[in-house]
Amino acid sequence: MFSRFHALFLLLVLSVRTYKCVSSSSSSSSSFSFSSFSSSSSSQTLVLPLKTRITPTDHRPTDKLHFHHNVTLTVTLTVGTPPQNISMVIDTGSELSWLRCNRSSNPNPVNNFDPTRSSSYSPIPCSSPTCRTRTRDFLIPASCDSDKLCHATLSYADASSSEGNLAAEIFHFGNSTNDSNLIFGCMGSVSGSDPEEDTKTTGLLGMNRGSLSFISQMGFPKFSYCISGTDDFPGFLLLGDSNFTWLTPLNYTPLIRISTPLPYFDRVAYTVQLTGIKVNGKLLPIPKSVLVPDHTGAGQTMVDSGTQFTFLLGPVYTALRSHFLNRTNGILTVYEDPDFVFQGTMDLCYRISPVRIRSGILHRLPTVSLVFEGAEIAVSGQPLLYRVPHLTVGNDSVYCFTFGNSDLMGMEAYVIGHHHQQNMWIEFDLQRSRIGLAPVECDVSGQRLGIGS
Repeated sequence: MFSRFHALFLLLVLSVRTYKCVSSSSSSSSSFSFSSFSSSSSSQTLVLPLKTRITPTDHRPTDKLHFHHNVTLTVTLTVGTPPQNISMVIDTGSELSWLRCNRSSNPNPVNNFDPTRSSSYSPIPCSSPTCRTRTRDFLIPASCDSDKLCHATLSYADASSSEGNLAAEIFHFGNSTNDSNLIFGCMGSVSGSDPEEDTKTTGLLGMNRGSLSFISQMGFPKFSYCISGTDDFPGFLLLGDSNFTWLTPLNYTPLIRISTPLPYFDRVAYTVQLTGIKVNGKLLPIPKSVLVPDHTGAGQTMVDSGTQFTFLLGPVYTALRSHFLNRTNGILTVYEDPDFVFQGTMDLCYRISPVRIRSGILHRLPTVSLVFEGAEIAVSGQPLLYRVPHLTVGNDSVYCFTFGNSDLMGMEAYVIGHHHQQNMWIEFDLQRSRIGLAPVECDVSGQRLGIGS
């Protein structure tokens, strides 16, 4: 969930109570916990199965996104002394982990962490090196509140925000006795685009490359995920190495770092270099210059599990839209409504009857491939179109092209969303500063790990 670029994010629920620990050469399982990991000890791997949570969408307008399998990756854990049960959204696009804090007389506040009930809670003063130097990548600079405590404000492009103090606290993962003292945000004010859903989650677990992210503080050398996009087995998150003998060899693309602060470049995002776009194997005539970040940092390409669809800068989106429209002429019927733009960024939509869907019409769509240095993501069939909930024209449903125009969102970046990462093994190799990609069947991989159906 990039602070500048967040739309809506994938909702998948993780249960730490059903974790698996597998060696990197087999799929045998045994108990293991997060806090046993370190950058020098990666021979074992923690696997967390994903579980889909359905969110009702009846109350939302038809021109806004209401993803049927809405919304977040969450993990259940305990925090504080004595421990309090909480759930946190796992977000690869955010740095600071935070909890919804509430000083309450209720001994078991729902979806809130009460710091007054924890003897291990320790607020961070604004004079500390943590507040002065480790918050340098925050979009809004940390400040000093009236109690001389480090104050953080996080805001997102979907109008959600959180605000509170930085603190240190014991985070306990699984049933391990090895607790971890982590710096996080104790947020007294949390607001979002969907208040009803906001109340169901206690906080957020930041997973990007920032110094205060969960991944950085815990010292994980690698992590991976595989999203199947189905209800039967949504996928899994894997923390640690993934050198399994049965895994398809990964194609790697380097992560890009820019040390100089630039106004439109997120230095702690997972940034790769988009080198081109193919339609049915043919590269589109896109100038290389528009795919490279400019002197302001605008034009970076980010891989984000916290954004649903993929967004392209205007000229590139226009080229892909035009080519896809031409290739689907005679196959699909365009939805002609000049005032309708799905999610404010997607203006290429089609009318498709249920009969045509059942006939397999989506398999006739051209394949769109995102080309990176050393790797590709190929999108074909159903993931190319998304059915707009509650919108029909006669007997037809409306489906929209799942690539959006970044310019219409005010974004100065390319963002590769999770919808186009389905059935891909995606490894974030922090030690070698690269991302590995391989097409896989996530349900089969889950079975090999001992967590599939």
